[in-house]
Amino acid sequence: MSGAPIPAELQRFVLLAIPSVPYLEALLMLRADPARAWDAALVAKRLYLSEPSAGALLAELGQAQMVRGAPGQPGQFQYHVASPVVAELVEQLAILYPRNLIGISNLIHSKSSKKAQQFADAFILRRDT
Repeated sequence: MSGAPIPAELQRFVLLAIPSVPYLEALLMLRADPARAWDAALVAKRLYLSEPSAGALLAELGQAQMVRGAPGQPGQFQYHVASPVVAELVEQLAILYPRNLIGISNLIHSKSSKKAQQFADAFILRRDT
């Protein structure tokens, strides 16, 4: 059984803005409870990651303007997407991801597969060289 189709605009967003499945899951987790302050320890526990990995995810989300520091709570973050267009795409993704987990995950992984293939191709010896 295939999942719900992924609209082209959402595919572009995933390919351009979502570097990994843990990044997506952290983003959607924070989005699901935007008033809550999240730190690396809590994100790590919820997503079964190490604290340094969770901290790096939060930092990446901050750089992408998907989260902001929780007011008066150093080291803690809240969901806050700066762009209304991006916020709408995240909302669409939150609805679609549970319906097509495999399709969206494969889309995310396709980026790294392409990069790995390009890297491997760089080492292929050409007859004309």
